[in-house]
This record gives sequence, C-alpha cells and structure tokens, in this order.
Amino acid sequence: MVTVSLCMIVKNEEEALHTCLKSVHDLVDEIIIVDTGSTDRTQEVAASFNAWIYDFEWCDDFSAARNYAFDQATQDYQFWLDADDILEEQDRLVFLDWKKQATLSYDSITMDYVLSVDEQGQPLHKLKRNRIVRRDRNFRWIGFVHEFLHVTGSTFHSNMAVTHKKTRAYTDRNLHIYLKHREQGTVFSERDHYYFGNELYDNGRTVEAIQQYEHYLSLNQGWMEDRIAACFKLADCYGRQGQKQEQRMALLRTLNLDTPRAQFCCAFGNLLIEAEQYAQAIYWFRQATLIEPPQDAMALTNSSYYTWLPHLQLCLCYDRIGDIDKAKLHHRMSQLHHPTHPSVLYNEQYFSQLQQG
Repeated sequence: MVTVSLCMIVKNEEEALHTCLKSVHDLVDEIIIVDTGSTDRTQEVAASFNAWIYDFEWCDDFSAARNYAFDQATQDYQFWLDADDILEEQDRLVFLDWKKQATLSYDSITMDYVLSVDEQGQPLHKLKRNRIVRRDRNFRWIGFVHEFLHVTGSTFHSNMAVTHKKTRAYTDRNLHIYLKHREQGTVFSERDHYYFGNELYDNGRTVEAIQQYEHYLSLNQGWMEDRIAACFKLADCYGRQGQKQEQRMALLRTLNLDTPRAQFCCAFGNLLIEAEQYAQAIYWFRQATLIEPPQDAMALTNSSYYTWLPHLQLCLCYDRIGDIDKAKLHHRMSQLHHPTHPSVLYNEQYFSQLQQG
C-alpha cells in the first residue's frame, strides 16, 4: 500500500480544521500543518490529530507556503486540502480503495472539487484538480495568489471528490495582494491578469474589472477555459453597467474561442428574453439542450446549463408566445432534473391553476 502525506496551510481555522481533519485523518499516514500566523486554537486542533505543525512567516505568497508544506512531507504521495474542504463518506471509501490498490505508476491523481451542491446534495459547480502527486517528482506550486500545482507526466483522473464547505464570508484579502504586487512592479502572468480581473469583479469594482478582462483577452494567451470564462465575466460586467450591446458582444467573443457552450446559449437566450425576442431565444435554449459539457477534464462545469435551466427558460418562452403544450413539455423536463427548484415549483402551481381555470 502506498503512503500519503496530507499537506495544508492554515490560519485561524480552528472550527473548519477540525471538521476537515476528522474526515481525512485516518486515510493518510502523516499530516503536515503549516500555520501562517494563527491567533486562535488552530494549532491545538492540529495537534489533537497528531499533526506535524510548522510556523511560516506570511509573505503574501500562497505558493511559497504550499511549497514549504510539501517540503516537509516524507511519504510516497503528497495530498493537499484547504481547511474548509472535506471528504464525504462515499469519497472516504473510494480513497481507501484507491490507496489499497495504488502503485507509484501515476505522477498525479486528480479528484473532483465540488464547489457547490443543489438542494438534493448533487454537485452543481465542480472541476477537477491535481490533488495527489508523487513526492519524488518534486512538483511545485506557482502563483502568489490563486496558485496552481504544476504537474507533468502520467495523470489518473479518479472518481474521488473533495467537497468545499466554505464557512467564512468573502474578503478582499486576495485583491489587496494583487494590488500590492502591482504597486511593487511584479510582472503578472496571463493567469494573474485573469484572476486579478476576477478579484476586481467579485469586489464590485466593475469598471476596473472590465479594463482588466479586456487587457487579459487582448493577450490572446492562457488556458482556453480561463479565456472563455473571462468573456462571460466581462459580459456580466457590461450588464451591470447597462451596456447591453457590449454585453452581447462579450458573449459572442466566446464563439471565436470554441464551439458554443451551453452557458453561452443560456446567457444569450436570456438577453433575447429581455428584448422580448422569444422565437430567437427559443433557438438558443434548444441548442443548449443538445450540447455536452466541455471535454477538458479540468474545466469548471455548472450542471444547470446542461440539465434543467434551458428547459425552464424554454417553458417561459413557449408560454409567452402562447404555445402552452410545449411550455408544459419543457416544464416537465426541468421538473425531471430539478423538482424542488423554486421556479419549477412556481411553474407547477401555474400550470395547475391554468388547468383549473
């Protein structure tokens, strides 16, 4: 059986860390906790799980801290988590099974990262991330914020998942790190430009976010999925500003990068609904129902666009043009995928009253 080092960086995470470690402590052979300045009981919690605890002076560089944590590992594989991540019971069992059967034949093992779930507990937003890597390959983290683990060699895409259980409110910490690095003249990678735009977007600095996304897209570099996502975020920014034509054009830019995504079809269809162009909207929502999720295993996916959401909007469009039979048909399709969504429940009541009337 292979051995695994869990490597984590933490700060003031006493509550979340206990939940995290409780879900994984018996799956790994050692726990490495790198503390970047806790003032609460974080280290006591870590010690209760027999973790090796190291202090690290924070330097506004997440990769530096993560690489330091990796450097302390001694087992065959390095496995990383954040304090607000857990392994659900079904994933614990799969992890144990993987560990019993694993060899050192793979350099990296990916796991799904479930960012949010629907009312039934099914993954809504998820992507794959390199979670477990061979220690002897000495893979390194890159990027001072929104860091990524640079891996090469053979990769196994597992069916294991890590579930994100965010407990803290969103802060502007990362934005200030980017601003500080910009003031210091740090040369940003194309990936930095994209994520800097995201931080501006998330903090409501819409005009600056527009400028940042436009700059990033003008570079014509970086991961395809990031560039497509930047177009969608840019469209949202223009929408916030009430610039409808620019919003449409930002969405259309995704078509220069790849074939239409279901997200594009739904976003473009929604703009057509706003303009009361229902026939055109129907075309795009119908297209969304025919599209498969991105083939890139590492891409972020939102299952809504590929299941219930286009049918929900088709129900609305057909109702608006008076085609009640088709509206009911697509209501049933959306209900099949997501029976408890508030809009689906509303439509069920609407059609029931319509029939009674």
